[in-house]
Amino acid sequence: MSELANKIKIIDDKLSKRPISLDPGGYYIIYVDRDAELIYAKHYTNVINEKGLAVDPDTGKVIAARGKSYRVAETVYAARTAKELCVKVIEELDPCPITMLDHAAYLGREFMRAEYALISGTEYIQD
Repeated sequence: MSELANKIKIIDDKLSKRPISLDPGGYYIIYVDRDAELIYAKHYTNVINEKGLAVDPDTGKVIAARGKSYRVAETVYAARTAKELCVKVIEELDPCPITMLDHAAYLGREFMRAEYALISGTEYIQD
């Protein structure tokens, strides 16, 4: 890894550990399907409770940040590029389920990372 790439990785790793506010509009699980040559974003609804935790609107149970979740996605989006996925998820929906600008920025970054992984053949793990 080059010195510049290492510096960038250190910055990104540090920023990935910062506290964030959860979007009451829901959350997305992003993944790559290499066989189909597509990037997917599954949208799940949630409610933010008084402690700032995301809970399942149907059960009231806290949604774990790590591990498996057995919820059904509200909507599944698929696209070949990050830009196409951004248009589908953010621009074409009225109203857009994303209610926070930092969440939209995060999704754009993650869609770009997923696109890069799809093109380069590297592993994609959502941040």
